[in-house]
Amino acid sequence: MTTIKSYTDLEQSKKLAEILPLESADNYYSWHDNRYYVVNKDCPYPYSLKEKIPCWSLAALFSVLPEGYSSIITKSFNGKDYHCELDGKPIETMADNPIDACYEMILKLNELNLL
Repeated sequence: MTTIKSYTDLEQSKKLAEILPLESADNYYSWHDNRYYVVNKDCPYPYSLKEKIPCWSLAALFSVLPEGYSSIITKSFNGKDYHCELDGKPIETMADNPIDACYEMILKLNELNLL
């Protein structure tokens, strides 16, 4: 059975928190009962306020892409890999799910000062 990734993982979230506006995240990781939980940022239940690490869904990642560009994430012909394009030009990244592909695209755009 294929696992579907819904959010950036903890490592990705920490990296994105260094380069993206924190308010662009739609969830966060919260430390509670000796593990991290993903919590919607609008959740009224105050999980641990000691450690809240923003995390992003695919929709939130798309929302931080530069305006005026069209972006797409597509499956490759083998049906297992995803790659990104920005205005029809491939971004050199491959991933096994759309979240990882978009994460890699954001890192590349940041390197190019396009965010």
